[in-house]
Amino acid sequence: MKIGLIGLGIMGKPMAKNILKGGYTDLLVSDLNTAAVEEVVAAGAKSATNKEIGESCDVVLTMLPNSPHVKSVMLGENGVAGYMKPGAVFIDMSSINPVASKEIAAVLAEKNIDMLDAPVSGGEPKAIDGSLSFMVGGKQEVFDKFKPLLETMGASVVRCGDVGAGNTTKLANQIIVACNIQALAEALTLAQKAGVDPQLVFEAIRGGLAGSTVMNAKAPMMIEGNDKPGFKIDLHIKDLNNALDCAHTVGAPVPMTAEVQEIMQWLHNNEGGQKDHSAIAQYYEHLTGLKLGR
Repeated sequence: MKIGLIGLGIMGKPMAKNILKGGYTDLLVSDLNTAAVEEVVAAGAKSATNKEIGESCDVVLTMLPNSPHVKSVMLGENGVAGYMKPGAVFIDMSSINPVASKEIAAVLAEKNIDMLDAPVSGGEPKAIDGSLSFMVGGKQEVFDKFKPLLETMGASVVRCGDVGAGNTTKLANQIIVACNIQALAEALTLAQKAGVDPQLVFEAIRGGLAGSTVMNAKAPMMIEGNDKPGFKIDLHIKDLNNALDCAHTVGAPVPMTAEVQEIMQWLHNNEGGQKDHSAIAQYYEHLTGLKLGR
């Protein structure tokens, strides 16, 4: 099986390496960042143009920032879809609006090309160790065929329904993650304001009902003042914008999502857009003048 992967950013680059480690060595890669391409080529992949990927690959994967990027790469002028063979498959691992996923899938279907939307959760650490969670939409038979490929990058690969279901599930995931981070930052701020060590609060509650993967990953970062991005504020803003758009389209009430989005937007406007989303704690630090754990 010849595989093409377009998009070697924070997530795509380690995911490409895990495809190679998983035994899929016929891998062509493309990205505007030549240094990222060279790094993955050094691991065993081959550099290619988008056109070459479309013409020669049985399956094309993308890991791109948002809906316009995926549409441009696949359906724009000289888009990859124009070079793909009937019977080839497109798997979009980007986190985009499910409406856009359905639109892309409809165009590809006219060319006899199947699509899976397969966004991931887990951030850079899980992209590196190959333990991402995939939320997949598409035909059952296409999912079954390519599940082993996705399992080279993820510990959990679940089909959620037809095309669009993967990104709908990812939006739900991103709402839960964002609201958890906000609640965590608020709770630790309360503790420190009341004179209790946030580190001890974290240690005391992490094993109880409030404990979560989000807490285990983000509480130490907040307490240490570490805002090195595993998942950037600006990317989470993008996801929540998609969640709000989708919610407005289907009539779902999402007031908590709107509130945390406003906090992230404030951080974006105050030089925080490229920080990790745990930097939500810095919004509370701005309000209180306290620095968690410090």
